[in-house]
Amino acid sequence: MRHPGKVLVTLVSVLVLIVTGFAWQQVDSLRSSLATAGGLDLGDGKDGAVDILMVGIDSRTDAQGNPLSQSELDMLRAGEADATNTDTIILIRIPNDGSSATAVSIPRDSYVQVPGLGMSKINAAYGETKALAQERLVEEGVDPAKADAESTKAGRHALLRAVADLTGITVDHYAEVGLLGFVLLTNAVGGVPVCLNAPVYDPYSGADFPAGPQTLDGADALSFVRQRHGLPRGDLDRIVRQQSYLASLAQEVLSADMLASPAKLNQLNSAVQRSVVVDSGWDIVGFARRLQDLSAGAVTFQTIPVQDPSGTSPDGESIVEIDPSQVHSFFEGLVDRGDGPEEQPADDGGGGSDDSSDSGDSGGSGEADDQRPLDVVPGNVTVDVLNSSAIGGLASSVSEALGSVGYGAGQVANYTGTPPAASQVRTAPASRDAATAVARALGGLDVVTDDAMMPGTVTVVLADQYAGPGSGSWSGTLVSGTDGVSGSGGPSASGGPATGGGQPGQATTQPGADHPVGPAVSADDGVRCVN
Repeated sequence: MRHPGKVLVTLVSVLVLIVTGFAWQQVDSLRSSLATAGGLDLGDGKDGAVDILMVGIDSRTDAQGNPLSQSELDMLRAGEADATNTDTIILIRIPNDGSSATAVSIPRDSYVQVPGLGMSKINAAYGETKALAQERLVEEGVDPAKADAESTKAGRHALLRAVADLTGITVDHYAEVGLLGFVLLTNAVGGVPVCLNAPVYDPYSGADFPAGPQTLDGADALSFVRQRHGLPRGDLDRIVRQQSYLASLAQEVLSADMLASPAKLNQLNSAVQRSVVVDSGWDIVGFARRLQDLSAGAVTFQTIPVQDPSGTSPDGESIVEIDPSQVHSFFEGLVDRGDGPEEQPADDGGGGSDDSSDSGDSGGSGEADDQRPLDVVPGNVTVDVLNSSAIGGLASSVSEALGSVGYGAGQVANYTGTPPAASQVRTAPASRDAATAVARALGGLDVVTDDAMMPGTVTVVLADQYAGPGSGSWSGTLVSGTDGVSGSGGPSASGGPATGGGQPGQATTQPGADHPVGPAVSADDGVRCVN
């Protein structure tokens, strides 16, 4: 029996060590002791970057094939199943000059074409192919040990081909991480800080944490990154947790205390030996030495575009719907720049114009702010603020301004997509009142509704012309935006033309928009609060 909800994100350890691998210069023993996998069909990095496929394996053995002890299994809450689940898949792109690293998550339930299986969840590529090949080889009389090795190779090949078909990227190197490695690596750095927007309790993963900042050791960190039950967006919120945790862990590994401690580096080395398998043609120590100038800020985390995270396959399975052409375009942009992919801009329904009167042509609600009092409690609304302007620190200032009138502080970060024509507040249709209150509080921003966003999610995107609370030019009185309003005209805080007497413009809907999992995460952003 499979336990998809218990699959763990153990590849975090090897990812961080690869992108901060200059510390391995003192660990030459790794070259001879690291487990390897041969016979894989890989690329050569001649497209301008090295592409590494990182796979988290829910295994009951270590990288050397030794069974985990019962105490280790108990600590991991791994259950009794022994299936080759690959429910965490990340493709990392590192330009040949080693200047940056972008890790792109592929949701485990992405419904894609899998060689030999047809349309299937991508996490079935490795496991199902291995199981079928092993059964066939055993029936043919092949020795069980040889059948296991050959079927494992077949599973890896199927996953590599599925990822290549989905992304248009030829994988150059392959790394596989057992679940024990996550715990060992996390403990080696002395725990990793995280922050939660709300308290969580999930008996499936073992996650039981209060809201706010906290530092987790390996076992608890494992529960933190594998929880998906009880999260607003399920696996998509789990991906955000993974990326936030990866960024925080990268910062810990890059700290002076870590790099100056031979004991901690040796502990990291030992953890990698027990839990990591890499392709046999990869001189991983030599490769790591090329990354000596890589800083935490040059490590970013993204996710492929998603059409519908709650889709259903023809046979009734829950799937994540993916448009391969969108994913190809996403990676083409990533290849062209050699760094992080741009987040696609939200469709404002007006062909790029900041005149929200066009919203009705794009399927928008066509409803302007009716200026009535709003039944919104600011303390129940968490607001993410993203800065697309050239004004440093603007998002932090705006977040603080909103906090002063009671709104909860969410993510504060730079916006990585194409800047919108005017500042805006984005939300799900069901949370339009909350977004309208925020828009009023910020001086009258446009409200953009998006069916792809979860109810309760409110995101402010700040453009260059923003002149509302938190900006240097603001001299008005801060309000919560929940009271009724009677505008007298004049420019809005967005810097665009006033609509509805200086109030937010018409809400627009983004038909066919992707389901975002959040802005790009950088390892130098600090500890982010997440769901």
